[in-house]
Amino acid sequence: MTDAKPSADSLPQETLDFAHRMFDAARENNAELLMQAIEVGLPPNLTNDKAYNGHAVLTRDLLAKGADPNRTNDQGQTPLAGAVFKGHDEVVRILVQGGANPRLGTPTAIQTARLFKKDELLQVMGATEEDLKEPVPSIPGPPH
Repeated sequence: MTDAKPSADSLPQETLDFAHRMFDAARENNAELLMQAIEVGLPPNLTNDKAYNGHAVLTRDLLAKGADPNRTNDQGQTPLAGAVFKGHDEVVRILVQGGANPRLGTPTAIQTARLFKKDELLQVMGATEEDLKEPVPSIPGPPH
């Protein structure tokens, strides 16, 4: 038995086209189309490299359908840290209310808020004295 995931290259073109339409629906905040697809079986955790765009209502709807607020991307980043980074404060609040853990991922959402001096979001995420003592990773600069 193998845990290998099928590659996108092995999927039928119509499946790939459908997935692209769903990602476009998410980026364009087309909640009606996306929610209809989820109702008939589209996984609410389906992601790609462009998965976060700051749509508060869509975020709330996806969480209500069972999307995992702690799912990390290929770089180990959480949706919560991404929302903090992009300045989507309402999405941060929704994710926290939906069970997002601000201490997961690399960097964590708390570290990201500290890096960008988002003190209000630190309160929203329930940052503790211990959290504020943790080192904050630096942002990598351009190659020399």
